[in-house]
Amino acid sequence: MTESTAPASNNFIAKIIQEDLDAGRVSSVVTRFPPEPNGYLHVGHAKSVCLNFGVAEQFGGACNLRFDDTNPEKESQEFINAIKDDITWLGFNWAGEIHYASDYFEQLHDWAVELIKTGKAYVCDLNAEQAREYRGTLTEAGKNSPFRDRSVEENLDLFARMRAGEFDEGAKVLRAKIDMASPNMNLRDPIMYRIRKVHHHQTGDKWCIYPTYDFTHGQSDAIEGITHSVCTLEFEDHKPLYNWFIENLPVPAQPKQYEFGRLNLDYTVTSKRKLKALVDEQVVSGWDDPRMPTISGMRRRGFTPSSIRTFCDMIGVTRSDGMVDVAMLEHAVRSDLNQNAPRAMAVLKPLKVVIENLAEDHKELLSAPFHPELDLGTRDIPFTRELLIDQDDFKEEYSKKFKKKFTPGNRIRLRFSYVLECTGYEKDDAGNVTLVRANLIENTLGLDPEDGNKPKGVVHWVSATECKEAELRQYSRLFTSATPDKEEGDFMEHVNKDSLEVITAYIEPALAAVDAEANFQFEREGYYVADRFDHTADKPTFNLTIGLREDKSLTQG
Repeated sequence: MTESTAPASNNFIAKIIQEDLDAGRVSSVVTRFPPEPNGYLHVGHAKSVCLNFGVAEQFGGACNLRFDDTNPEKESQEFINAIKDDITWLGFNWAGEIHYASDYFEQLHDWAVELIKTGKAYVCDLNAEQAREYRGTLTEAGKNSPFRDRSVEENLDLFARMRAGEFDEGAKVLRAKIDMASPNMNLRDPIMYRIRKVHHHQTGDKWCIYPTYDFTHGQSDAIEGITHSVCTLEFEDHKPLYNWFIENLPVPAQPKQYEFGRLNLDYTVTSKRKLKALVDEQVVSGWDDPRMPTISGMRRRGFTPSSIRTFCDMIGVTRSDGMVDVAMLEHAVRSDLNQNAPRAMAVLKPLKVVIENLAEDHKELLSAPFHPELDLGTRDIPFTRELLIDQDDFKEEYSKKFKKKFTPGNRIRLRFSYVLECTGYEKDDAGNVTLVRANLIENTLGLDPEDGNKPKGVVHWVSATECKEAELRQYSRLFTSATPDKEEGDFMEHVNKDSLEVITAYIEPALAAVDAEANFQFEREGYYVADRFDHTADKPTFNLTIGLREDKSLTQG
């Protein structure tokens, strides 16, 4: 695993931890990151990862990775593997072995029996519709289940038979006996166990009853000795229930829950249900599609671990939810890549240039640094009689507006190469320029022309005969609305149908051999990454990470 370089935080969670340490309420810090393995982690999870692992690291403590695997119908080993990879890639290390809520199923069952014996849990036969009716509303108290006063002996017998598989799914549940008139809906006799006759990815077919999140979470924290159970704000109303279970069971520790505001990013959806819909309906190619806000998708898009950690540090940790401008995330990755990404040249809209005063078989290798400031080595760029430049770098007529373009009778410098002077051009029947003719000005490799007629601009280029073809995937924002899941109608109506354009580009030959996930700035074009899975020397494939400059349009990624 890579080492994290998470900055020290002074957010309110860090302050609470420092106060607890100073007061002696805890001797060491233990946090946890407890994802449910029913999807890939997204950018919102990245904030939680950085917070939980970051504060543990900051205070010399430990952070557990625990999978909340209490709903096997929606979980899979694929999601478990992806989550582990994401955390490792972000640069964090979990403490010891990976934990699973299913590791504690036997203990949780025994504690459920304990609550039945003390008259604080009962088996209920209400179906889902009836349970909703009995539960009441935010303004009306609920009413007791007709099964609430079953005897301890009957509840123990029914719960044992539930475990033995005697009843159908939905026929019975185990509920905590708290208060059906509580203003907090979570305390109105919440479900602790439900019947699910499905195979579990960790425990196989051992169980046909599974504990709910609310019953599992606090007790798992207690078993693991978690000192600070940090979660997002939507669990604030669950906190009294978290505490009720802790107070009414013989758990080995007394963990405390703290809530922080979740990350909401504009032009993005982070609901797992909606992300799954994008995958299932093939709007995207998978959970790791570079347009997805998943960590795997961002990784494949070319985001770096440090840029994501920097972004999470930039937005901070607060007690309230808020909307974050996606431009902040784009700024973080653009700044990181501008500072650290190697440079190279790629021509996206090719226009051939023939240097008429060079021999047809002319070929020389020009050396160029990969970065103007960092020592990232050099690469050889073949220079030949026929070159490719970008169509936008040539204009048929000179004007002050186009003074840095290649125009007839004027000069331009090739990046890391010579000065050329345009002598003419050819057009097709449609009036498009198809070829530019030029002469090389001698003794201008890294030097100005001896006659004092300096070129007005610099253009990128590749050899027309030595370059490599590459597939470039031009990604932009997946949604055209800043709040796609809050607009009227289906959020799918706001999908940007032009969020992917695949083009053929022409690259320096050295780029074909780079490793997958190698980041580059294609000079004057944007930041690109060699695709994590599809890039090969025979078929170079690069994804657009971000443009060189911020673009205000909705379709600039």
